[in-house]
Amino acid sequence: MEVTTRHLDGVRFSIETRGHTILTDQPVDNGGGDTAMTPPELLLASLSSCAAFYAAQYLKTRKLVPEEGSNGVEVTVTAEKLKPPARIGNFVIRVQCPVALTPEQREALTRSVHQCIVHNTLTSQPAIAIELATA
Repeated sequence: MEVTTRHLDGVRFSIETRGHTILTDQPVDNGGGDTAMTPPELLLASLSSCAAFYAAQYLKTRKLVPEEGSNGVEVTVTAEKLKPPARIGNFVIRVQCPVALTPEQREALTRSVHQCIVHNTLTSQPAIAIELATA
């Protein structure tokens, strides 16, 4: 996987991968125009969408929801700003399931969401190297 981020202006950036583009910005009180999500919000979005994928797949493979169209799964992720060092933590993933589940299904769905690659990355303290290139 590879993502490239380019500075646009002010505190706005363009992020590109596989022909897709998203933007980031900062709120007005942090010098931005509030035209896009912040990088920490993108992290929460990544975790939320990954968890939602695993929840939806669990429900679909067990035929608990329709095969096509929206199945009604909704995932909300909250986190707190912490420091020092500046970071976000105390994540909570809330899965709103569109159907009633037995206790066994609830447990299995929770296990399924725990398989999310973003969740596993955040809970496994990944190695991160910083390489600096200059003109």
